[in-house]
Amino acid sequence: METRWLTKPGWSWNTAEGSSPEFVHQWIRPLEQTEGEPNVIIYGAPLSRSSISVSGASLYPDEFRKMWKGYAAYNLDEDIDLTSLTAADAGDVLMHTTDIPLSHSRIQETACSLAKGFPESVSCLIGGDHSVTACSVRGIKEAFPDERIGILQLDTHLDVRDPKELGPANGTPIRQLIDGGAVKGEDIVNIGLHGYFNARPLVEYAKKHKIRMVTMKNARRQGLIQTVQESLDDLAARTDRVYVTVDMDVLDISAAPGVPASTPGGMMPGELFDVLLEIGKCPHVLHIDFVCLDPTKDSNVSETVKAGVYAWLQFMTGCTMRKEGLNIHC
Repeated sequence: METRWLTKPGWSWNTAEGSSPEFVHQWIRPLEQTEGEPNVIIYGAPLSRSSISVSGASLYPDEFRKMWKGYAAYNLDEDIDLTSLTAADAGDVLMHTTDIPLSHSRIQETACSLAKGFPESVSCLIGGDHSVTACSVRGIKEAFPDERIGILQLDTHLDVRDPKELGPANGTPIRQLIDGGAVKGEDIVNIGLHGYFNARPLVEYAKKHKIRMVTMKNARRQGLIQTVQESLDDLAARTDRVYVTVDMDVLDISAAPGVPASTPGGMMPGELFDVLLEIGKCPHVLHIDFVCLDPTKDSNVSETVKAGVYAWLQFMTGCTMRKEGLNIHC
């Protein structure tokens, strides 16, 4: 497998000789040191120059890894030891300093290479702004051209703004994928929309292309877990693989100030954590990304970065339960 744009992770995974890994940074191993095909592959796309608003989301992959040292590789709530899962870090995609299209093409090439080289692995992309999602999905489509990809999007926004006006920015990835033919609108479910943050023309575009829009109000009324389970069931029935994109602006501004487009009325962290546990259990979910988290907008206690790592660990717990055949859904 060629990974010419991946840089090696720049931190230590060392544990005491003969000891079992207790913390996340001791459990994850570099991809190059992993034998066979891992259950999960993590890689970063540190890009935020393509963000509509000023963003330091390019810093998140590094902060994400630094925060690992504060988390045990054991989930007390579920009595799950994550170390039974083989998880490997492939490093970050090398971004060009000024050339955004070139950076996007490198992300796409890397996503394709990882999907082809490790077809049984679940891929976790750590962004970066939301523009990286379009690149990643196109790369996966390139790797599996005959497969139909479904998208579960957790987001305050539809992200269907016109790239003809904005370029391939973070407000355009879903439209890029639909207009480019990589994904059908009817194979996209967006959960988390609310309030006054999507202009009517964007909603009309979504309706025209049959995107399923589930507002926070309706998801809470039905129950977020049930809403997600039904959405995954629907996507699993109509597509070959499901890609989940988690825009961290789906969280309420009171709990997550460290996102460029934070809003009131979003999910609370506990809701997101419960949802991601269910998503991780689903065998049809083969790809996920976490995007639009800007560490520079966080407070000095780093609550948004901590919530982002916790959210990813909940997904990993679900993947572990999937692997062990525990409470699998969809």
